[in-house]
Amino acid sequence: MKANLLAVLAFAGAMALPGAHAAEPGDGAAAMQAQPAEDYVPSLITDTPLQGRQLAITLVRKTIGSIQRDADAKQRVREKYEEDPALLMQAAAMVTAEFRIIAEANDYWRDRPAAAD
Repeated sequence: MKANLLAVLAFAGAMALPGAHAAEPGDGAAAMQAQPAEDYVPSLITDTPLQGRQLAITLVRKTIGSIQRDADAKQRVREKYEEDPALLMQAAAMVTAEFRIIAEANDYWRDRPAAAD
């Protein structure tokens, strides 16, 4: 199972590289790329660490959704990992990696006034 997870993560990493999934003529990918993407990340700057964490979760979910577009396949995988603590920890690690980038972009929310409750 560890080998399968590593393969998935390697594929995800390769898909994130610029040009790693360039369209071939006639394969339909060009039409998919022509559609404008929703800008769900206008900025990495957030007001609070909680908003930063929520943004990190959104980034991971959108990344996975971009890689695996088949809803049935996503459901089959979800059924496997929801019962596997090791796979859940891998998902949490992905959120942690995104959150680290967001925290750095926000200078770890130093010297910001406290949010009003």
